[in-house]
Amino acid sequence: MPRDRYGREINYLRLSLIDHCNLRCIYCMPLRGLTFIPSEELLSADELETVARAAASVGFHKVRLTGGEPTLRSDLLEIVDRLHRVDGITDLGMTTNAILLPDFAAPLRAAGLSRMNIHLDTLDPQRLKRVMRFGSFEHIWAGIEAAEAAGFAPIKLNAVVVRDYNEHDVVELARLTIDRDWHVRFIELMPLGGGECAGLSLSQYVPNPETRERIETQLGPLGELPNGNPSDEAKNFRLHGAKGVVGFISPVSEPYCGGCNRMRLTADGKFHLCLLNDDELDVKVALRNGGGERAVAKILLQAVAQKPTGHRLEQGFSTQRRAMFQIGG
Repeated sequence: MPRDRYGREINYLRLSLIDHCNLRCIYCMPLRGLTFIPSEELLSADELETVARAAASVGFHKVRLTGGEPTLRSDLLEIVDRLHRVDGITDLGMTTNAILLPDFAAPLRAAGLSRMNIHLDTLDPQRLKRVMRFGSFEHIWAGIEAAEAAGFAPIKLNAVVVRDYNEHDVVELARLTIDRDWHVRFIELMPLGGGECAGLSLSQYVPNPETRERIETQLGPLGELPNGNPSDEAKNFRLHGAKGVVGFISPVSEPYCGGCNRMRLTADGKFHLCLLNDDELDVKVALRNGGGERAVAKILLQAVAQKPTGHRLEQGFSTQRRAMFQIGG
C-alpha cells in the first residue's frame, strides 16, 4: 500500500473521464467562456485501463469515475467493463448527475459498476433549475429510480449547499432518509479555479454546522454513527427511527486532509495531487510515448510522494488553474 510522506495510505484513484457536462451548476461551470479538452486529448479506454492496472499494482484498490459528466463518454460501458476486470480493483464507483441513467443504470451494473453517487441539490424543480441551470428534476429523479431498480445500494445523493439558492431545501432532502435506505450528504462549497464559480463559493458559502442545525430544528436530533474508516470524508448521522443516513462533507469548516487517501487523474492525463492545490504530474506523455504500466506506476508513486499535507484555504490559497469540472471532484 503506497504511503505519502505524512504516512497516509493512498489507495483511492478518482478518474475523470471528460470535462463536458449536460448541466451548468452555478458553483462548478460558468455558462460562457468555456474551453473543453479536444476528444483526442482525453485518455482513451486503453490508457485508462493501463492507469488502473498500474495503480492496482502498487496497492490502489478503489476507483471512482467522475467528470464533467461521465455518462457523456460514448465508451463508458467499455471503460467500466475493462476496469471491473483489473485484478486488485475491488471497488468501482461513479459520480453522476443521473440524467442519462434511465438508459445507463442497468447496463452499467451489468458491466461491473458497484456503487453510484448522484448529484441532487434540491427537491424543488424551480430552485433546481436555478442552481443547475440545465436539466430538470423529473429527469434526475427518473435516473435515481433507475439506479435503485438496477440494484445500486445504498443510493448516495450529494447536495452542495449554496446560500440564497438551496440552504432551506436541506430539510426535505434529509427527510428522504426517514423512509428510504439512502445516504444524503451535504457538501460545503469550495473555491476552485478562480472566476465566477470560485467567487460564488466565497460569497454564498454555508458551513455545515449551520446546515445540521437547520435539519435538527425541523426533524429532530441527528445521532452520530460510528465510522471505522479514517479516510471517509463524510461524518454520518441518522435521524431517530430513520432507515437512511445523513452525512456532512465539510472541507472548509472541518477539513479531513489528515485522513486523505485520494489521488485524482484529470481527463487530460494529469495526476492532480490535491483537489484544492494546483500541483500536477503529467502521465499522458508517458502513455503516448510507449510507457506501460511500469512507467505509469513510477509517476503515480512520485505523485503520492509529493502530495501536500492539505489545502491552505485558511491562508487564502486554492487552485486557480482548474475549476471542479476540469479536475473531477
